[in-house]
Amino acid sequence: MNDQTLEKMKQLRLYGMSRAFNTTLEASSIDYTNDELIAYLINSEYDDRENRKVERLINTAKFRYKAFMEEIDFDSSRGVDKNLVNRLEFCDFIKNKQNILVCGSTGVGKSFIATAIGYKACMMGYKVMYFNINKLFSKLKMAKADGSYIKEINKIE
Repeated sequence: MNDQTLEKMKQLRLYGMSRAFNTTLEASSIDYTNDELIAYLINSEYDDRENRKVERLINTAKFRYKAFMEEIDFDSSRGVDKNLVNRLEFCDFIKNKQNILVCGSTGVGKSFIATAIGYKACMMGYKVMYFNINKLFSKLKMAKADGSYIKEINKIE
């Protein structure tokens, strides 16, 4: 009976739920009431789907490397405004349909800060595309040459 249930969960693509149900079948598992078990299974499926969504958004963004807001170095020699970066962490600029421009001299961590903000936006459920400026302009130039410029701009937008 349990094997059939697990198989049906996999056919329905309820992977988080099937993993959670499988762990409840183990001998050392906690005894759940019916309500607790259903809540546990639904929460497990929800968490699994959210994690896969974030992972998909991060992979689609094509970041060059992993960067997180907590890892940003606010050393005074770098000239990074901690208050400004902390405000960007909430991604209100996306909700307000505003742009940000990260600029500074070579080696201060512009790409790292942009990537960290992008990762945070992905975790909040926003779609992100990461480009360095040279690759973006090359891509737009090629799109203009082959007639897909408007399509590419709409995709970026």
